Amino acid sequence: VYKLDPIVGGELNKDAYEVLFGTKGNDVSESEKKQLEKLDLPIFDLCLENSHINMAITKILGMIRAKNIKKIIFASVDKSPHCIQLHYIQDEITKLGFRVEFINYVAVDNALVQISKDAISLSKNLSKLQQNIGNK
Repeated sequence: VYKLDPIVGGELNKDAYEVLFGTKGNDVSESEKKQLEKLDLPIFDLCLENSHINMAITKILGMIRAKNIKKIIFASVDKSPHCIQLHYIQDEITKLGFRVEFINYVAVDNALVQISKDAISLSKNLSKLQQNIGNK
């Protein structure tokens, strides 16, 4: 069963923002949760270990259209093969012609670290990543 569970309050269209937090079980510290809660935006828990990425994309696209979402913050647990997919969703949304600004974070050592679009793109291209780090 696919679902997006609201875990922090507010209207979905509060200033046309949406926060999607990818979790791997309960691997998120209270400190990391509190940092997101400070945004005072609706936060939706989305675990791509339990839900297929295609279903997530469909649901998110519906939310964008229905609520005129202009910015989405993706936050995930670092080093998770499932959570990394959360950040790949933005490419699919963009390819379909939706104009949405994306901000990406990973939770590391009780802090949220902002991740660039280039880093996300590179994580999907292992041959280019290998070239960038050399033949170590």
